Amino acid sequence: MSWVSAVVSVAAARQASTIGKYNQAVQNRNAQVAEQEAQAIEQQKNLDIERFDKQFTKLQGETKTAILKSGVTLEGSGLRILRANAEEAEVEKDIIEYNASIGKSRAFERANFARMQGSLERMRARQAELGYYARAAESLSSSSGGGGSGSSLLSGPRSMGSAQGGAGGRPY
Repeated sequence: MSWVSAVVSVAAARQASTIGKYNQAVQNRNAQVAEQEAQAIEQQKNLDIERFDKQFTKLQGETKTAILKSGVTLEGSGLRILRANAEEAEVEKDIIEYNASIGKSRAFERANFARMQGSLERMRARQAELGYYARAAESLSSSSGGGGSGSSLLSGPRSMGSAQGGAGGRPY
C-alpha cells in the first residue's frame, strides 16, 4: 500500500514543479509589463517636452509681439521678460525629465522585484518538489525492508551519522 503513497508523492512533486514554473512565468510577465511601462514613460516624457517646447515658442512669440506692440524695444525690461520666460521654461523641462526619471526607476524596480519574486516562487516549488520525492522514497524504503536494518538513506539521523557535521547526526 505504501507504493500508492509513493506514487501520490511523485505526482505531488511534479505538480509542485509545474506550479513553481507557472508562478515564475507570471512574475516574469509582470516584469515585462513594468519594463514596457518604463518605455511608455520615456515616450510620454519626450512627447510632453515636445508639446511644451511648442507652447513655449508660441508664448515667447506672443510676448515678443506684445512688447514690440507697446512701443518698447527688446532691450532692458523686454529682454529681461523673455530671458525670465526662457529660464522658467528650462526649469519646467527639468521637472518633466525628473518626474519621468522617477517613474522609470519605479517601473524598473517593480520589474526587478517581480523577477526576484518569480525566482523565489520557483525555489519554493523546488523545495516542495524535493520534499515530495523524499516522501516517495521514504514510503518505498519503509515498505521494502521494514526500516530496521539501517540501510535506508532516509531512515533517520542514524544513517546520516556525523558525516554531515551536525550534532547528534542531524543532517542540517
